[in-house]
Amino acid sequence: VQLQASGGGLVQAGGSLRLSCAVNGRTFGRYCMGWFRQAPGKEREFVAGISWTVGRTTYANSVKGRFTITRDNAKSTVNLQMSSLKLEDTAVYYCAATSSGLVDVSKLYDYWGQGTQVTVSS
Repeated sequence: VQLQASGGGLVQAGGSLRLSCAVNGRTFGRYCMGWFRQAPGKEREFVAGISWTVGRTTYANSVKGRFTITRDNAKSTVNLQMSSLKLEDTAVYYCAATSSGLVDVSKLYDYWGQGTQVTVSS
């Protein structure tokens, strides 16, 4: 399974950005998907996750109400819509796939994309 994240960029605080992750693999529908982020000097942290059947999602408290994760199993993509962005959202964002269910622990994720930079400016 290969993951390709895209959509990062520079945005002003309060703005919005949409990240996408294309998954190359015929078994996409069997995996729960997640987004993580890593800021300079900090550990990678969970942002949002979505189950393999649409409807179950989970979010970090820091992004709840601002970010929305969705997936399209027919197109093998997972998206992260980010709104009301804050300076502290600046990080490299990674998409990942797991066969362990809807989890927020990075070591339980089996496949990772290469990351896309999100920079929020004041």
